[in-house]
Amino acid sequence: MENRESEHGKLWHWLDERIGLKDLEKLARKKEIPVHPHSIWYYFGGMTLFLFMVQVLSGILLLLYYRPSATEAYESIQFLMTEVEFGWLIRSVHSWSANLMVFAMFIHLFSALFLTAYRAPRELTWLSGGGLLALTLGFGFTGYLLPWNELSFFATRVGTEIPGIIPVVGPFVRRLLRGGDDVTGATLTRFYGIHVAVLPAIVTLVLGLHLFMVQKHGMSVPPDVERRGWSKRVMPFMPNFLLRDLVGWLCALGILAALAAFYPAELGKKADPFQPAPIGIKPEWYFMAMFQTLKILPAHILGIEGELLGVLGFGVVGAVLILMPFLDRRAAAGQRSRFPAVFGIALLLYSIVLTYLGYTMSATK
Repeated sequence: MENRESEHGKLWHWLDERIGLKDLEKLARKKEIPVHPHSIWYYFGGMTLFLFMVQVLSGILLLLYYRPSATEAYESIQFLMTEVEFGWLIRSVHSWSANLMVFAMFIHLFSALFLTAYRAPRELTWLSGGGLLALTLGFGFTGYLLPWNELSFFATRVGTEIPGIIPVVGPFVRRLLRGGDDVTGATLTRFYGIHVAVLPAIVTLVLGLHLFMVQKHGMSVPPDVERRGWSKRVMPFMPNFLLRDLVGWLCALGILAALAAFYPAELGKKADPFQPAPIGIKPEWYFMAMFQTLKILPAHILGIEGELLGVLGFGVVGAVLILMPFLDRRAAAGQRSRFPAVFGIALLLYSIVLTYLGYTMSATK
């Protein structure tokens, strides 16, 4: 026992007796990561997780000062940014880490799609990852209103109007989101509860499932690499891959710190529901392609409302993306499949072009 204590220390031995640190250490040392020309894409999953942890920590700090009501929300953030020491930096870190997290998650998603990482037995890994993407967008949508400024208020009014287009259930969904017929203080309170309680609880469960599936099945090797005669080179997770992962985290932290310091989040004017919407209202960049699509669609297409077709189109694209493991039968059978590459490139190009048009067209008005 003295040798064991001298090797790891008394604290390590104390924790080992109670939670089994030795078993966790064996598991971490046993895990191996494939090494091939596409291994770099593995690091974006860990980078997304790191930025999510930054979101949690900075969000907790913001909660200490935020007051979720239409009469006090704006003033509480204004006080945080002007009176609390480094309060402006904490809010900027929270804002920029949200954008970087979505960006890293999109890279993680498309890299997994192009490398057909959804093949059996990793279907649940893919499905849980898709669920995390949807929940992350939910975080972005609900958190956008919380400052209760002019831009977020009218953007939320437009965003919550979209589900109302859906026949039968649309008006109910819109009223459920708003907590009434229009965006009011009830909407703010509802979005706050969803943002800080409902979504974190669901994310904890889905993230736990996702990490468990990654641990169980390991990292996927692209089919092209396997067909070219992969040498089955691997690196141990501890410490080789973990140290490389930490370098990626430090890079993300450096970018985040620079953006937060040199481009701090702005607060704008307080929302006034009785004023007309200001010119140039737009959503966050990751919703811009959908927003711009609905703007350019004609009022009616073949007798059907254009916006309804747009919303249905988004649903179909999302369903194809989520159900890719079951739709791509060639990849499931171990054969070469062009469907994920064609679908992914088309979706990526469409999103980039429509996002660009959304920002350039709003800038010229």
